[in-house]
Amino acid sequence: MSSLSGKVQTVLGPIHPDQLGYTLTHEHLTMTFNCCYCSPPPHQKDLSNEPIVMRNLFWLKQNPYSNRENLLLNQECEAIKEELLSFKEAGGGSIVENTTTGISRDVKALKIMAEETGVNIISGAGFYVDATHSSETRSMSVEQLTKVLVKEVLEGADGTDIKCGIIGEIGCSWPLTESERKILQSTAEAQSQLGCPVNIHPGRNSDAPFQILRILQEAGGDISKTVMSHLDRTIFDEKKLLEFAELGSYLEFDLFGTEMLNYQFNEAVDMPSDNERIKTLRLLVNEGHEDRIVIAHDIHTKNRLTKYGGHGYSHILLNIVPKMLLRGISQKSIDKILLENPKRWLTFK
Repeated sequence: MSSLSGKVQTVLGPIHPDQLGYTLTHEHLTMTFNCCYCSPPPHQKDLSNEPIVMRNLFWLKQNPYSNRENLLLNQECEAIKEELLSFKEAGGGSIVENTTTGISRDVKALKIMAEETGVNIISGAGFYVDATHSSETRSMSVEQLTKVLVKEVLEGADGTDIKCGIIGEIGCSWPLTESERKILQSTAEAQSQLGCPVNIHPGRNSDAPFQILRILQEAGGDISKTVMSHLDRTIFDEKKLLEFAELGSYLEFDLFGTEMLNYQFNEAVDMPSDNERIKTLRLLVNEGHEDRIVIAHDIHTKNRLTKYGGHGYSHILLNIVPKMLLRGISQKSIDKILLENPKRWLTFK
């Protein structure tokens, strides 16, 4: 642990936190999402197996999880390398890659991308939601799971010597399953040993983030080093969001670029627009929480790449930042959100 204290661990090795630059805290560069395939209505069944073509793009934007090819982001390494170069040109420095066990993490591919683009890539240790857990994972004790997490950070992941720099995204469902609860407890234990950053994927219910923080705290986790992801699809009531903000975790709004009429995973939710996300960020800044905000796109399907007419990894820097300034969020606050907060979170204690 002493060798990592005060440093950030990338797939190419430890770096000084000042080397990070503008950082997206929740992206995927290579993964599969077959576990979340959603069957379309019978009259659209044929669209499930069609390739991604121009005439399908609007349907795909509204139904991203109903086309099988769209769920195979791991097929687009060359396109993503081009996107990373564009991200760098736009002023980006680092990307936290939150793919964990269960959705085809590929640390070897991440290392190649980092070497060929010069973008810092931080890989995630741990496990995704229960639906992706193997029988072996489910049978492990908290102690055994903790050893897996610590090994992925200190020794390397997936049989390599390529080390993870965060634990997460740790997948949680609603209601939380027993296997997910054990993994949360092991995450807290590993974090207490390593002093490392953690990223959580909460279940799709506004009470889920609160429940998860309680479990982490009770197991000895460090909430001040923990990011709660996907708040822009989870907590919509302003009063409840401000209540959650008081608990001390980082508040991640990571679906920038996702605008759809019906959210396939929870049709009770009206997915906010990017303008509404910016409005929420301004609320949090005005209420004194700018030191705990981080943002990203959570790109995890092909249609969000510029190759397929999507917004790509540079959308926040090229489009969202100017709109944030226009809506009264200062450059100082933006630098906290994209530079200082990620740096503080990612640095090992």
